[in-house]
Amino acid sequence: MDALFWMPIWVSLRVVLLASILSFVLALVAAWFLKKKSFKGKVFIETTLMLPLVLPPTVIGFGLLVLFGRRSVVGEWFEAFFGQPIVFTYVAAVIAATVVAFPLIYQVLINGFEAVDDELEEAARQSGANEWRVFYHVTVPLAWRALLSGYMLGFARALGEFGATLMFAGSIAGVTQTVPISIYLAVETGNTVMAVYWVLSIVFFAFVLLAVVQRLKRTNV
Repeated sequence: MDALFWMPIWVSLRVVLLASILSFVLALVAAWFLKKKSFKGKVFIETTLMLPLVLPPTVIGFGLLVLFGRRSVVGEWFEAFFGQPIVFTYVAAVIAATVVAFPLIYQVLINGFEAVDDELEEAARQSGANEWRVFYHVTVPLAWRALLSGYMLGFARALGEFGATLMFAGSIAGVTQTVPISIYLAVETGNTVMAVYWVLSIVFFAFVLLAVVQRLKRTNV
């Protein structure tokens, strides 16, 4: 395969690797904070966190343009500090992928944490362990399958992101032109053969990731 085929794949991997890590860390913090807690406003917070899972990509893209565009506070600060806007950059592509992957990871992690036996965590606290030690030595070992599954699903979701990325990061070859965007452009320009190759590549990646998740669901180790 020539450079035309590989370039979008490398762009996608660069974007998704960072976005999946960021979304996983954010989801991990949110899930740990909200797990098994009840307080006023929790439903509102959880609903807000899950919104990107159901909103149209165009709505997410528009929201990102409003929040991080050149006229926003964040956008102005970023441009003043780095000398360029966030929009239509690698950073924008990472942000878009992070936003769409986050709710899926969060949902898997919160379910995994809530499945951990409360008595085991409380026994660790009674033994003198602080919350960090309880999390690291009790919760994580018992919920590791959920953690890994959440990351894998988030990676797959970020890999397939299209609409929000196109609106917020654009389609710049070698920078923000990911595989889904390249497929769209190839079909639009009649390059069906290359579109098929990219489709097969992304289907392969997604299949492997989902196969790992399904395997984790069936193992008792």
